[in-house]
Amino acid sequence: MELVTRFFKPPTGSFFLLGPRGTGKSLWTGLCFPDALRIDLLEPDIFRLYSGHPEHLREKIEAEPKRNCIVIDEVQKLPDLLAVVHSLMEKKRHLQFVMTGSSARKLKRSGVDLLAGRALMYTFHPFMASELGKKFHLETALQQGMIPVIWSAKDPGAALKAYIGLYLREEIQLEALVRNIGNFSRFLEAISFSHGSVLNLNNVSRECGVERKTVEGYVSILKDTLIAFDLPVFTKKAKREMAAHPKFYLFDTGIFRALRPQGPLDQPQEIDGAALEGLVVQQIRAWNAYRGESNQLSYWRTRSNVEVDLVVYGKDEFWAIEVKNTSRIRPEDLRPLQSFREDYPAAKALFLYRGKERLKRNGILCLPCDDFLKNLHPKKKLESAC
Repeated sequence: MELVTRFFKPPTGSFFLLGPRGTGKSLWTGLCFPDALRIDLLEPDIFRLYSGHPEHLREKIEAEPKRNCIVIDEVQKLPDLLAVVHSLMEKKRHLQFVMTGSSARKLKRSGVDLLAGRALMYTFHPFMASELGKKFHLETALQQGMIPVIWSAKDPGAALKAYIGLYLREEIQLEALVRNIGNFSRFLEAISFSHGSVLNLNNVSRECGVERKTVEGYVSILKDTLIAFDLPVFTKKAKREMAAHPKFYLFDTGIFRALRPQGPLDQPQEIDGAALEGLVVQQIRAWNAYRGESNQLSYWRTRSNVEVDLVVYGKDEFWAIEVKNTSRIRPEDLRPLQSFREDYPAAKALFLYRGKERLKRNGILCLPCDDFLKNLHPKKKLESAC
């Protein structure tokens, strides 16, 4: 597959760039910093060298004084190296450190604080539809997701299975994050049923046969390794009694599809609906990240179960967005958005669906999901995608 220009732009100073495996962090840093001194901690011999002698980084940099940029790939594998990085930042202020990682778990525990705020943290995401342009096809995205390494594979289905195996082996087993990898594998299947819904830990525990407290720890691992995220409930100036628990999402639709078991009792439209909603949320999440996290993303749900899938709230944005895997718009599909606008008249309402027509009903803009995603660009406000 030809190279795809990514929307993320490199900051001027040192920074962390966190994102799941396969999202293209290493390729991006290679293109943006071609002359950098690169330390790849995924290479076994490099990892052994620096784990035994972190100070070797200082010696390496001093031996190449013309190199002003140092890229350290998968820095979470060796948090002790950050003490050396911090020292170098203090003494050699002209150096730029670019540190990529696919897990925030160890960094949150020990590493980031050592840098005393000298390196900001950014996130890297799967492809946005507008990055792919004409190569983007909604149906393909719903089946295989938007992870670059999967998108470019000859057999995306096999690549997704291999990706999950790699995650279990390298992120979980090798890092000794869980004691029983079999229990964790069953948990991954069970948690896939919660994609796009409120997470019920008791149900997940029962489905995978693992204690609730252990399941809670597993969910924390998914979030720390960037495989999953939450959407909190939108409660600003609430006029009704609101739900209390966040919604849970796996970070990519293809991963959701690969993990989600299917059987005679599973309705395809139910799985397709969760896949579509997850894709839209993931795309808006990437849009927001590349804009500097300027908006709060959440969902709206009352105690009486009236729900809007996504609320985008910020200084210049206030949107309520409902996503439906349907080609026809029924009156009941628009009622949650109408209820939201009763409580928040300042909000703009958007209904995304699988139809082909651009419509406006009851003051609510209804757009084909395909068109919206193709026009979503971090340099532009959400309204430009409409």
